[in-house]
Amino acid sequence: MNQPDQSRRDTLKMLGFGSSASLLGLFGGMSTAEAREQQAKPQYAVGAPAVKIKSVKAIATAPQGSNLIVVKVETTEPGLYGLGCATFTQRAATVIVAINTYLNEFCVGKDVDNIEDMWQAAYVSSYWRNGPVLNNALSGLDQALWDIKGKRAKMPVYQLLGGKVRFAIPCYTHAGGNTPEEAADSVKKFMEQGFRHIRIQQGGYGAVGATSDKPDFKTAGFGGETDNYMNVQLYLKSVPKMFEVVRKQCGDEIELLHDIHERVQPIEAINMIKRVEDYRPFFIEDPFSPENMKWFAQLRQATSVPIAMGELFNNVNEFKEPMVNQWFDFIRIHVSQIGGITPAMKVARLGEWFNIRTAWHGPGDVSPVGHAAHAHIDLAVWNFGIQEAVQFSDKMKEVFSGCPTMNKGYMSVNEVPGLGVDINEKEAAKYPISTKSNWQVRKMDGTIIRP
Repeated sequence: MNQPDQSRRDTLKMLGFGSSASLLGLFGGMSTAEAREQQAKPQYAVGAPAVKIKSVKAIATAPQGSNLIVVKVETTEPGLYGLGCATFTQRAATVIVAINTYLNEFCVGKDVDNIEDMWQAAYVSSYWRNGPVLNNALSGLDQALWDIKGKRAKMPVYQLLGGKVRFAIPCYTHAGGNTPEEAADSVKKFMEQGFRHIRIQQGGYGAVGATSDKPDFKTAGFGGETDNYMNVQLYLKSVPKMFEVVRKQCGDEIELLHDIHERVQPIEAINMIKRVEDYRPFFIEDPFSPENMKWFAQLRQATSVPIAMGELFNNVNEFKEPMVNQWFDFIRIHVSQIGGITPAMKVARLGEWFNIRTAWHGPGDVSPVGHAAHAHIDLAVWNFGIQEAVQFSDKMKEVFSGCPTMNKGYMSVNEVPGLGVDINEKEAAKYPISTKSNWQVRKMDGTIIRP
């Protein structure tokens, strides 16, 4: 090609670009120079358009028996929505009203990107601070907004939180039996599956169900038909024995955990924890109820056993004093109750300064969306401690696609944008929720025992 031909081509290219830029300037409300600059930007430098919230609704389902509530935030961008866990399984129906009536009205028209502003506004919008119903609704909204932000950024949520600091998430699972020997056998089975951290219980919480004795309150016709009985002294004696047997049969390598579930008096809990110290628990969970927080100072003086606490905390501010005073070693937050990913990350970052690790509460009455939220935080925070394992039934997987997966004691998430979990609303509707809850536990005389 000779020089005049090349020159003509270059001129035509410039004319074409100039025309395009002029048209953009004329019809796009920008100057020719601005249009030319916009056209020259690489794709990564072009900002995403603003997206508003179109609707917020609750989806209720119970494929594994426990009531689950999921918040779905729909946006003005066609096909773009986010999911968050708002499960308060004991009072699920009231959370639905809070979401569909109040949260929807509060959110419609707001910018989906302003998560912090929306969280702060929702937190105080009812004047009185949160409470379990409103906090679960807020948790669902917050997680759904992070899900949307991840999808808009085309990244898994953990990338938005700083990226991975571990390849997968170590988890603990639950082993137990009605005798110490049965508990040891259960531990061995999970060790064969690759678990290195195992929580041990004899019977249910507080050894409920480990004895066939009929309590006096049942004979007297006091309390409810389905109320459970806890023999406090039997429980206090059984735990040290269980630790002894499991350690002897399963060795010193396995990390053992136990949950008191706040079911004994504080001084009884302290004495029992001292008795298991020689068996090196990874942690003892919930020794005291939230009404008895000052006892932690005495517990710290009495034993070096690591302590996990916080799943019953409802307000994010409840973590401040015990963490500053280093009263416990593991942050036991229920992320779908404390207000979502936003406040959980703040507490996790605070814990790093005091060498307190995370151990998010992950029971079966958290939706797969909520478990995914745990996992994305777990992947991103340096001061991670351990995560509660979860297994999903086939019914659950039919309702929720993209559930976190377990392999050899590790949890992993989908490497897709957002939280990675979706919901089939038609399948979800096949499993309606109930309003029944059975948390009643009593002493021999019928006195209610607080969880």
